[in-house]
Amino acid sequence: MLKKSMLAAATLLSISAVAQAQSSVTLYGRLDAGLEYMNGVPSGNGGMTHRFRAESGDWGTSLWGMKGVEDLGGGNKAVFQLEGSFNTMNGSGPSNNGLFNRWATVGISNNQFGTFLMGRELFISNGVWDFDPFGQSNWSSASLVRGRNWPQSSNNVSYQSPKVAGFDFYGQYALSNATNWNGNGTTAQGREAGAQITYTAPMFQIRGLYDEIRNPGNGSLGGSYLNSNGAYSYSREYTAMFNLFLGQFKVQGGYQAIRTSGMLATLPGLPTTLDHEWGGVTWQATPAAALIGAVYHVNGNNGAGNATIYSVGGSYNLSKRTLVDLQVATVQNSKTANYGLNANDVGVGPSTDNPFPGHSQTGVYAGIQHSF
Repeated sequence: MLKKSMLAAATLLSISAVAQAQSSVTLYGRLDAGLEYMNGVPSGNGGMTHRFRAESGDWGTSLWGMKGVEDLGGGNKAVFQLEGSFNTMNGSGPSNNGLFNRWATVGISNNQFGTFLMGRELFISNGVWDFDPFGQSNWSSASLVRGRNWPQSSNNVSYQSPKVAGFDFYGQYALSNATNWNGNGTTAQGREAGAQITYTAPMFQIRGLYDEIRNPGNGSLGGSYLNSNGAYSYSREYTAMFNLFLGQFKVQGGYQAIRTSGMLATLPGLPTTLDHEWGGVTWQATPAAALIGAVYHVNGNNGAGNATIYSVGGSYNLSKRTLVDLQVATVQNSKTANYGLNANDVGVGPSTDNPFPGHSQTGVYAGIQHSF
């Protein structure tokens, strides 16, 4: 009897060990904090001023999450990911977007056939990240399109292919959950979709990306400016980007054409089309130290004008998980443009942080980032 009990216990332990070997859960996160100086900021009395403040997430979003995988056999795996952002300076989470505002997905993965996910994800336009010299820091490729490149998307189904002969494909489709397929004002999100193709070679990488975000109010690719940022919120986006690897140097660039249709209002200064381009170089001076220089430019129709961001900066890795960073940037606006360094909404004044039309804005950020 004792032998049978010991055998049963050994069997259970063996099964448990196999189960643990076939499934895993990983906790991870990133904390980013620093000090920021900025001039060209509107004051409450109608003038311009400057400010100095502690800031979270300028170099990279502060976040925490967990992801897991379970081996189902036959080369199939069940996968999940939960991820949310927060403010390092005060510990607060995202407002009105729930605990896991960035990722909340579950799906199936197969090394031969790819990965299928369902849930909430970073929208496919975040594919710019891999080709932005400053990696979509607060002052980079999202700034001049007022955040159009970095939203999240709910009700999503997505597919990531394996890499074949250097090519891989990624696609997303997000339902509006309204009775009208594209949205009719009954839900918070209109239909969203996109696809990207990437080719990777030893010395270069290129990516083509198309996406669209529809107005939840009427399903159009634009809608009224009275309750939205128009082209910056609801539009089609055509993007072509490249990375060029030259030893210690990485050259990056991209072009985006942002287009609307079905606009219900085209007030002067609010564009229906945007052309956005950027380029930059990263010099990996040592295994720990990187120096970056980049230029971002946008041109809008309908009197929106044009603006250019010039930025230099870099990072130094104190360890594999901790780095210190520095970025200096200035945005130069044409006579009718009022873009800020941050990805602010349309408008002028303290509520948006945008400078007055035709004015510039300059900032310096220094911080520390730790990943775990």
